[in-house]
Amino acid sequence: MSSRKAAKWLSGSAGTSAILLAPPEVFPWVRHLEAEEVREFTVELLEALSDAAEPGAREAVHRAIVSWRATARIDAAPEPDPDRLREALRPLGGVDLGPAEAQE
Repeated sequence: MSSRKAAKWLSGSAGTSAILLAPPEVFPWVRHLEAEEVREFTVELLEALSDAAEPGAREAVHRAIVSWRATARIDAAPEPDPDRLREALRPLGGVDLGPAEAQE
């Protein structure tokens, strides 16, 4: 199937339903995205794939996948523990850590 035929199929109702169900199986990291973000990713990916026969389309597909995967990683990161963060950011006060040596 040519990329243009595939894009036409995907833009139909059956194709749209299939592609909206596919991301969790094909891209397991989408489980960290909100439902609206999964839809946005799917639309962006479909747009990039619809131009698959055009020059630079491969980069567009790669960019869509990599950028949304990064978003999913950020969404998946746990919230920092406020007590540990406060401790890490507290001023050292009068603590003398000794002389600093310059690196060359």
